Amino acid sequence: MSSLLIDAGNTRIKFALVSEDGVWSVVHATSTDGKLDLSVFAGCGIGAVWVSNVAGEAVAQKIVSACDLVGVTPRFIKAEVCQCGVRNGYARPEQLGCDRWASLIAAWHRVGRACLVVGCGTATTIDALSDSGEFMGGLILPGIELMQRSLSSATANLRIGEGKYATFPDNTADALQSGAIQATCGAIQRQYTLLNAVGAPVLLSGGAAGWLLPHLNLPLQRVDDMVLQGLQLISRMGNYE
Repeated sequence: MSSLLIDAGNTRIKFALVSEDGVWSVVHATSTDGKLDLSVFAGCGIGAVWVSNVAGEAVAQKIVSACDLVGVTPRFIKAEVCQCGVRNGYARPEQLGCDRWASLIAAWHRVGRACLVVGCGTATTIDALSDSGEFMGGLILPGIELMQRSLSSATANLRIGEGKYATFPDNTADALQSGAIQATCGAIQRQYTLLNAVGAPVLLSGGAAGWLLPHLNLPLQRVDDMVLQGLQLISRMGNYE
């Protein structure tokens, strides 16, 4: 039987259909605001649905209802104290976002050593793993677009335009875009220094990763769909009943 993996983020819901032997087939995304229709997966022999949801209760109910129509009860993951080789160092482990937890698990099984795990979406998350697989803690800051929107909404004369990156911007649109990129890169560079692990990789995922890649002088890996990869590992190794 196949497994359906669902990553419900703040703005998009992503899906992956994974066969029993671990092969990914269908991968697509839709808006969290739109109708959730799983009919595309009808007849695919879905035996289980695994979900990471950070989009709130309304989206959770939408997922439950959609899964009811294909006859499967979804399993919503949450951060655990220890799972799939990763130990959760949060003061209250259950408060760690399930998307970050899944990404940490995917990162550990990808590199198996100290690293930074950076999610570049509506928010930017910068999480640290030790050489022993311990989640040491992390940062949450506004994403690239959210930084610009917050400035635009809070100030009378700053308006978001089609800005591009410049070292020394000479117009407002470029200043907003460049400022958001520089602030994010600065936070990543700072955490990398504090991690103090020579050669540790930095795994970047999410829609805004492409904006950051040219501006970080670090050992970078661009990894798409890290939450979905973590969900697949949890579904196989997570010891869920």
